[in-house]
Amino acid sequence: MTESGSIADLGPLNRAREQRAWYFTDWAVSAFQTTVAGVLFAPYLISIAENAVGEHGRIHVLGLSIAPGSLPSYVITLSTVLSAVLYPLIGAMADRTSRKPDLLAGFAGVGALATALLFFLDGENWLYGSLVFIVANLCGGAAVVMADSILPQISTESERDRVSSVGWAYGYAGGGLLLAVNFAMVSLHDSLGMSTELAVRLSMLSAGLWWAAWMVIPWLRIERRAPLDVEQVEGSLLTRSFGQLWATLKDLRNYPVALSFLVAYLFFNDGIQTVIASASTFGTKELGFAEGTVLGTYLLVQFVAMFGAVGFGRAAHRYGAKRVVLAGIVGWMAIVTVALVVPADRLVPFLLMGVAIGVVLGGTQALARSYFSLFIPRGKEAEYFSLYHAMDRGTSWFGTLTFGLVYQLTDSYRPAIFALIAFFVLGGLLLLRVDTERGIRDAGNARPAVI
Repeated sequence: MTESGSIADLGPLNRAREQRAWYFTDWAVSAFQTTVAGVLFAPYLISIAENAVGEHGRIHVLGLSIAPGSLPSYVITLSTVLSAVLYPLIGAMADRTSRKPDLLAGFAGVGALATALLFFLDGENWLYGSLVFIVANLCGGAAVVMADSILPQISTESERDRVSSVGWAYGYAGGGLLLAVNFAMVSLHDSLGMSTELAVRLSMLSAGLWWAAWMVIPWLRIERRAPLDVEQVEGSLLTRSFGQLWATLKDLRNYPVALSFLVAYLFFNDGIQTVIASASTFGTKELGFAEGTVLGTYLLVQFVAMFGAVGFGRAAHRYGAKRVVLAGIVGWMAIVTVALVVPADRLVPFLLMGVAIGVVLGGTQALARSYFSLFIPRGKEAEYFSLYHAMDRGTSWFGTLTFGLVYQLTDSYRPAIFALIAFFVLGGLLLLRVDTERGIRDAGNARPAVI
């Protein structure tokens, strides 16, 4: 009760209501991230390109000769470069408006529509599929930037690890649930009276519909808040956004702890992303498992990661996010070390590796998000999270380049995946140097009970 008028403080109840709505942002977008970007799009696009030029033919784009099997990598790389350029500008624009939930829903809506349009990808039209996927992927990342920037607005500093972790768990649950349904549809396509191609196209359509439908909940239930501490710049919204972005980049030197964390995050997150991206190749090419077995293990990882994210959130409440993230990094070091000796064609050790990845996967990333939010000055949430995602995507090729070079030198995926331990060691050492107390104080945020 408050002292004046004995009116109950409804703040915690209102935050809890918004937090429950916010969880569905992860639940919604994960359908695209798992079913489309994670599993189905790349092999299907390769088959479409092969239909156009043959398995050993070449696609010619802007003077480049591209093998069909390399096309998804080029598409994702182009999307990554564009996102690194666009996201900071989008973040600056978002912090100048009270309509972040509307921007969240807008980007999600366009991304969901583009995802649904992949249903029409058939025959030989690889260019159509490539362009539509780039739009969906860019909008998916922009929606994540908006969702992350809302996190500090709907939670106190002490609540943030829990809220971020539960949101991540929702993402794994939602994405895994739809992926399981689509996995069954693709696997049983003959029994359902459809071709493999139609089953894949229907799966991508379902991801777009899922994404759009569930995003209605956060759009309706998250409050519109007036912007805070925006840079006073004259001109159009676009001009003012560039001015705000430039001011933020200059202002970043006043928050050295936030910058230090971003550098640490780039290393250990690049290691995480490369392990996930190369896991299916490692399972099929190095360990000799069928693609169905690897996909089943992917589903297992999704399921375990849901509980891992919640468990890491609870551990952070007791020990602090930084310590728990460091423990997760040590776990990743152990995983890539075990990859050196895990036996081929032995299912149980492979499944145990999947369980271990699931335990540390969601929790490490969820807590990195909430931990970074402590170093963001109020009113600049979207800008700082756009830098967080832009720097992540802009350097995400370091790990894959290392993986590829080591494989080329050794002709084995075991040392290639073990080489990623360098990213975890460097990221962990840099994270150890992050001064949490100073970062919170510099940003003007409240100190959580446990850091």
